[in-house]
Amino acid sequence: MAAVLLPVESEGFTQNLQEFPLKDIGSVRWFRQHEYIEKLNMQAIINASANQDEFVKEHIYTLGKVPTLIHELIVVEVWKQKVFPVLCRLQDFTPKSTFPIYIVIHHEATIINLLETIFYHKDVCESAEEAVLDLADYCHRKLTLMAAQCDGCEKQELDRPSPASLAELQRQSQELEFDISLKALSILRYITDHIDSLPLGVQTRLLNTHNVPCMLVHLVEHCPWSRYNSNGELQKYADGMWYTVPFEDRLKITKLDGQVWIALFNLVLKPGCQQNYDFNNFNKNQLLKLQGFLTEVLIDQLPNLVELQRFLGHLALTDPSPPKKNLILEQVPDIWDRIIRENSNKWKAIAKHQVKTVFNPSEQDLREQARRLAETYNLDVMENLIPERPKCGFCGGEAAKRCSRCQVEWYCQRECQVKHWLKHKKACDLMADTAKTLNEELKINP
Repeated sequence: MAAVLLPVESEGFTQNLQEFPLKDIGSVRWFRQHEYIEKLNMQAIINASANQDEFVKEHIYTLGKVPTLIHELIVVEVWKQKVFPVLCRLQDFTPKSTFPIYIVIHHEATIINLLETIFYHKDVCESAEEAVLDLADYCHRKLTLMAAQCDGCEKQELDRPSPASLAELQRQSQELEFDISLKALSILRYITDHIDSLPLGVQTRLLNTHNVPCMLVHLVEHCPWSRYNSNGELQKYADGMWYTVPFEDRLKITKLDGQVWIALFNLVLKPGCQQNYDFNNFNKNQLLKLQGFLTEVLIDQLPNLVELQRFLGHLALTDPSPPKKNLILEQVPDIWDRIIRENSNKWKAIAKHQVKTVFNPSEQDLREQARRLAETYNLDVMENLIPERPKCGFCGGEAAKRCSRCQVEWYCQRECQVKHWLKHKKACDLMADTAKTLNEELKINP
């Protein structure tokens, strides 16, 4: 399988990731970083899907860029909540193209997709350090929004009708929020997997500050990724789209179902969580709602849930424990509050600045942006996202070893590599030299 990025490109792109202030979102430098993250995301998906060497994950981890990605995720979230609505209300803003704004809106989805791919690994999760508190809060905000929509809350409307192009952007942003929230659910599950090795404040915020177990119970009850269409057919959401579930598969759980149950299992049964969670009367009654969902069919698919079933049976027979009086020193997430504090009362000024500097580009700039993104999203790149095992460059068999010099060609064994060398040498020299040149350029022009 051809690569979207060579390992040396991945390292260069990752090394140059940086935190941008809110006012610089959409700038030329920001747009270049968006391209980097898009390509890193695609390569990370390829590596994880094909069970290849996950060099993107390794570079992000070893170069300490997880906090940077979390910052960029949250700064775009703030922009969408605080600046985008103001921008849409500006009387004199009639953009020739909404393409640059859509890129900003989509940027959040790209980052959270990359984080979902790499947060499966414990070392990546731990490398977030204090920023994992901000990520836990981010996931809670997204899941709270999704839970509110389950309850039928109306979507917020702007003060005045927007031009058709901006109204369409608002619709696309709302649709994207659902997919982002589901990615946040997966990341939350991975955080709970590794919660024992994360800062203690993460546990405190998930259990006490936000009461995430009760929120997850709400999601189990309402299951927003499952619905019935007008024909009465069961549909479920997966891979960015709704699909009709065959009758024989209607009781089969999806990945999203599994993420909720595993997160609940971790937060309720892990010794540290169980010791620190307040099983008061309200929380107890909410958790006991799960008993009706823990059927034999579900437990057959997730056997570990039998332990949760037993615990709930025991919880039902016990009186609520007295309120805990332990002294709690709570760590507070910093990124969201800092961005809000630094930009408070500046939302309109930021929107006007961005209209003048980045969201009314010339036709030449638009063509250049479109050309660069077309290169990122070309058909060859998209084909690489189809998971399959790499093939040996000599015999075509399934391969597990990569050429150490160019990092592109694959082989099933040393013998095949030796036999293929005369044919591969010229391409190997070219790719290795190109990668070296690119890395030097990235160092000179970050």
